[in-house]
Amino acid sequence: MPVPVSPRVSDDDPVFALHRGGKIALEVTSPLANADDLSLAYTPGVARVCLAIEETPALAEDYTWRGNLVAVVTDGTAVLGLGDIGPAAAMPVMEGKAALFKHFARVDAVPICLDTKDADEIIDTVARMAPSFGGINLEDISAPRCFEIERRLQARLDIPVFHDDQHGTAIVALAALENAARVTGRQLSDLRVVVSGAGASGIAVTRIILAAGIGDIAVGDRKGIIYADRGDLTSVKADIAAVTNRTGLTGSINDALAGADVFIGLSSGTVPEEAVATMAPGSIIFAMANPDPEVQPEVARKYASIVATGRSDFPNQINNVLAFPGVFRGALDVRASRVTEGMKLAAARALADVIADELAPDHIIPSPFDTRVAPAVAAAVAAAAKADGVARR
Repeated sequence: MPVPVSPRVSDDDPVFALHRGGKIALEVTSPLANADDLSLAYTPGVARVCLAIEETPALAEDYTWRGNLVAVVTDGTAVLGLGDIGPAAAMPVMEGKAALFKHFARVDAVPICLDTKDADEIIDTVARMAPSFGGINLEDISAPRCFEIERRLQARLDIPVFHDDQHGTAIVALAALENAARVTGRQLSDLRVVVSGAGASGIAVTRIILAAGIGDIAVGDRKGIIYADRGDLTSVKADIAAVTNRTGLTGSINDALAGADVFIGLSSGTVPEEAVATMAPGSIIFAMANPDPEVQPEVARKYASIVATGRSDFPNQINNVLAFPGVFRGALDVRASRVTEGMKLAAARALADVIADELAPDHIIPSPFDTRVAPAVAAAVAAAAKADGVARR
């Protein structure tokens, strides 16, 4: 059968050259040089370990790779900014995620791309795989199904289930916002925030900022600002409406920006310069859509004191890789049964504090390559897990 070709593919392109054969591989950690090695690593020696685990299942955390292994699970329905491209096309992203786990936090990870969009099937499949893993990282699953899938899996399993598009984004955004407030001499309680986007990341960012003590926050979707009496709200958006928008704003995102201190963009929409110009003096703009920010940085800098994006070619990149490796490292180290709200807040504070003595308008969040990040986040998460009573070690 001939090898399929695509006009998109060229091995002269360094991206395709790097991806040929994939970005990750397994390696053997025990010697297999002779019969003695084989008798220890496999039969007959391995049977002794099997029987010990049968008697005390928790030993699997210490005597297999399970205690340091995460499943990176997707159905391919919300991949990067590409949308529903399917499980096979999602694999390069999931491989990349696994590589980041290993590089930044020494966590082993296996990409799992599921050929189903049915929430029940995803939940049952992941639950049946769970004995092989110490944690589940849900990735690029579209809203609103992602909320139900995470909630039901965490209720069913006794290992951390963490939807990174929600909570990784939320942790890093909160850390950046706390440092932006420090740079501008304010507290979170002083700020009025407008969030554009009510998908997975928008809802999670809103929730964590509320928990951290923000002054007020209004959330908007494609139809405008979310408020309690809007008749078309999903249950998730109705819950958000009940705890946000205390001033009762209606209308569009652009309308809500008038006098706002902070804009957080987590959508594919664009905000016109005229609306940005109506924000309060000393405003903060996080335009996090990729590859095209909701507000172009050169426009944002005309009006805002601090500007951040999701891109690596501008200062202040808000990137999930600052959170998820350390979160799982800390959770796995103490054998946490779940990731609590306290653990997420602790992760955000630890991330913000990494550069507390180095803050500047163009440096409110560490670089992904700052080697202090993952250990600081891991230590804070582990301590919070113990404080919250979910640590088993």
